[in-house]
Amino acid sequence: MTEVKPTGRPRGFAAMSPEQRRAIASKGGTSVSPEQRTFSKNADLARAAGQKGGLRRVEKSRGD
Repeated sequence: MTEVKPTGRPRGFAAMSPEQRRAIASKGGTSVSPEQRTFSKNADLARAAGQKGGLRRVEKSRGD
């Protein structure tokens, strides 16, 4: 098992101020309008992607 070495300083989001974290979190889900999302325009593409992911999950569970 990998040992975690303390760095002494916070990293990533822990190093940010609450205001910075809040600003980043507020952008979640708003960067692309619904009309510009690929799957909202092309149902066949969304269906194919879902099927591909579902098949991959079955393969992984079988150990193939």
